[in-house]
Amino acid sequence: MSDLYSEDLAPIPQEKRSWNTWNYAALWISMSLCIPTYMLASSLIGGGMNWWQAILTIFLGNTIVLLPMILNGHAGAKYGIPFPVLARASFGTRGANIPAMLRAIVACGWFGIQTWIGGFALYQMMKVWFPSFENLPMIFPASFGLETGPAITFFLFWLINMYVVKLGVDSIKKLLIFKAFFLPIAALALLFWAISAGNGLGPILAQPSKFTTNAEFWKYFFPGLTGMVGYWATLSLNIPDFTRYAKSQRAQIVGQAIGLPTSMTLFSFIGVVVTSATVIIYGSMIWDPLVLAGKFTSKWLVSFAMIAVALSTLATNIAANIVSPANDFANLSPSKISFTTGGYITGVIGILILPWKLIADPNGYIFTWLIAYSSLLGPVGGIMIADYFYIKKQKLVVQELYETRARYTFNNGFNRAAIAALLLGIIPNIPGFLVAIHVIPTEHVYSWISGLYNYAWFVGFGVSFFVYLFLSRRIN
Repeated sequence: MSDLYSEDLAPIPQEKRSWNTWNYAALWISMSLCIPTYMLASSLIGGGMNWWQAILTIFLGNTIVLLPMILNGHAGAKYGIPFPVLARASFGTRGANIPAMLRAIVACGWFGIQTWIGGFALYQMMKVWFPSFENLPMIFPASFGLETGPAITFFLFWLINMYVVKLGVDSIKKLLIFKAFFLPIAALALLFWAISAGNGLGPILAQPSKFTTNAEFWKYFFPGLTGMVGYWATLSLNIPDFTRYAKSQRAQIVGQAIGLPTSMTLFSFIGVVVTSATVIIYGSMIWDPLVLAGKFTSKWLVSFAMIAVALSTLATNIAANIVSPANDFANLSPSKISFTTGGYITGVIGILILPWKLIADPNGYIFTWLIAYSSLLGPVGGIMIADYFYIKKQKLVVQELYETRARYTFNNGFNRAAIAALLLGIIPNIPGFLVAIHVIPTEHVYSWISGLYNYAWFVGFGVSFFVYLFLSRRIN
């Protein structure tokens, strides 16, 4: 048996592919209805947009990312293979570990963020019942930015996530279906509260944009749009991890088209309305829904809201941020690292990235986190789509994807065309990233060069797509 083969990475036989259109729609409804989606919309409001500008930006971003989502999902549905195995076709049997690790580390970051959110929800519930829980002695240095109470609930929620990993993939499917029914009810309840407390929808939606000129708006819009695309840039790569279970190609295409743009836009609308309502109700903008829920006076209402948040976050976290990196880590050594072990690795790294600092403010959430990793994953998507549809013509020899000496070995396991295209796709965004994190002063970089970072996913995807098409016909 090849070292590249394991039961977790093996092709799913046709008779075992049971996911239909509804399953994929439910997948996206479940993954979209989560606190980071709410925060995505409310952060655009916090950045200066009015309600319709924020909703339009989110709808456009998710419609754009739907295309690579469906295209990359095609190979999973056709051949039953996961993302790291599909990546072998373009990057080589060993080179596939590069995009797999890029994607996995980003997923670990998302896992940490979602786990922090779920743990903080438990913290909000604990402190309304036990007020002293808020004033526990500090055990971490002040520079660490972590209070004792939230740290305890964060670790508790982390353990729950690890337990679900131990239970396996079947438990994920059940969680997603439960969440698809339960969370919309909780979200609608929050919407009705905002409309009622905010004296109707009219005053809420009348909140004006903070941009006084068109130039100011466009300067914020394009990075915002890139952030919206970047939000699902990870899933647009590893969607084969889910489409490999599809009954048919139509099931994954129609299911995703129904579920992704609509659920993201509708739930974002709730985030926009509620965030705008907080200005009317409390006199200041509260973009974090957990902080908002903590202001409710009823202990039972806060408890219900926080349990809803924790359950929804758990379902999203496992589906979006555990399944894929677990497979990616398993791909490093299929014979030694199982899906479960890969999930545990994800969990540990998710703590080490200090997620409470990643979402400390809305601008950091969009301009640093979302755009930065989209600059890495956009090039990978461009290469994989160019290879599968234009070079391979949708034809793969599945058996050879698991062999160390076959057509996908390329040069010692690496496809030099893919590696070069990946690097050339990342390079244009580096100056802008360094400016964004204040490593290089703005005046030291030409504005048009640093400005490319505002379009990071698009730039990386386009450059790598065309460079790969050019090089693959000459190098290999």
